[in-house]
Amino acid sequence: MKKIVFLTGTRADFGKLKSLIKITQKSTDFDVQIFATGMHLDEKYGLTVNEIYKSGFTNIATFQNHAGAEFMDRTLAKTIQGFSEYIAIQKPDLIVVHGDRVEALAGAIVGSLNNILVSHIEGGEISGTIDELIRHSVSKLSHLHLVSNEEAKKRLIQMGELESSIYIIGSPDLDLMNPSNLPSLKVVKDYYEIPFKEFAIVMFHPVTTEYHKIKEQTNTFVDALLTSKKNYIVIYPNNDLGTKEILKEYQRLENNNRFKIFPSLRFEYFLKLLSKAQFIIGNSSAGIREAPFYNIPTIDIGTRQHNRGSAISVKNVSNNKQQILEAINNIENSCKNNENIEFGNGESDNLFLELLKRENFWKVSRQKQFQDL
Repeated sequence: MKKIVFLTGTRADFGKLKSLIKITQKSTDFDVQIFATGMHLDEKYGLTVNEIYKSGFTNIATFQNHAGAEFMDRTLAKTIQGFSEYIAIQKPDLIVVHGDRVEALAGAIVGSLNNILVSHIEGGEISGTIDELIRHSVSKLSHLHLVSNEEAKKRLIQMGELESSIYIIGSPDLDLMNPSNLPSLKVVKDYYEIPFKEFAIVMFHPVTTEYHKIKEQTNTFVDALLTSKKNYIVIYPNNDLGTKEILKEYQRLENNNRFKIFPSLRFEYFLKLLSKAQFIIGNSSAGIREAPFYNIPTIDIGTRQHNRGSAISVKNVSNNKQQILEAINNIENSCKNNENIEFGNGESDNLFLELLKRENFWKVSRQKQFQDL
């Protein structure tokens, strides 16, 4: 029986991995383990490891890796050590990581240096800030690539990856997004005590490569939100360099009845709120990936998601108060997009399980070589 370890460090990557974990833990063909670390174990961000337990998963190991938002390198180092010690005991056949966080990089480093197959979910994509460098580094350290679309596959080939090791499965979070699988809006509003009839969602993360601007950028953003007079559900940023500055500015939103602020939301509950929102605003990939699925307009601010996705429902603006307000005021005229072919059709879990059952999937060489075009 093949042993698989899924590594998750944030609420976001757990949402991406959840359907893949679920379908493999249900299978009798695999021994599936979960290594939870990062933001999951931080009370400040809602202690989201509890959501992993509530999902009914088993074989969950936890590791406290955080060394402070300003020390991403030290967090990486701690994660490498903790995961390495865990892997030495578990001896898995496959490590599955997602995206562009330091936890994923740690998982790929540990796997590749220990001659264990590493599978990277959603590699080959582009974005802003340090995330892009981490994502491509994870790809180069991984042996197998499960990508969202043809464009991502082309980029990995351009990066010298072996075409036969790249599989298009779509974006796994779409597996969870079918409205019939989500709780009712009333249940979600009651659970989080949200009084708004109409609302927008705010998700604004630090751009670490623009750290010197983060205080000014967030101040401008918060000014625009306050001026707009709309109702907002605000979700904490990632715990990267700059998050302290964002949270300090968010203090200006406290005790204002137009704002409800949360460290984190259960993923399916978040999806229900997103599906019923007037729009989503900030710089989260949720505005690029999930919002178009529900035909919800996105106001994407700044460079963090630069060149990522092309849904016509996404409007990018600079971090300028007037531009942000104009986008908010014109949101009713925003184009909507019924197409979601960029990121699959919500069957990533089945495609993933089919791949795992293929004998050749496990025979990919651990000795990687650059493939010239």
